[in-house]
Amino acid sequence: MVTYMMLMKLTDQGIKSVKEAPERIETGLKAFEKAGGKLVGFWIAIGKYDYVSVGESTSDEAALTWAVGLSSQGNVRVESVKLFSKEQFAGMIKMLK
Repeated sequence: MVTYMMLMKLTDQGIKSVKEAPERIETGLKAFEKAGGKLVGFWIAIGKYDYVSVGESTSDEAALTWAVGLSSQGNVRVESVKLFSKEQFAGMIKMLK
């Protein structure tokens, strides 16, 4: 599984219909799980981003498909950050010469 942090910002459309946001969040999370993803956590944020989630996906392609699908609804824009565990990082560092 590949781990991602998804940083989401409400669009003008999304903030105008913010009363529907809790239902949209649940629908989006269910779609992620239906696509084979596993949610680690989801938070409402104060600052540059409105929502932050961490999840695991079967592939980069599956995660991108979900993020593009979510963004295409017009309520949020998604910025994806691929994450590596400290163990994965240690393995990469061992390959340095």
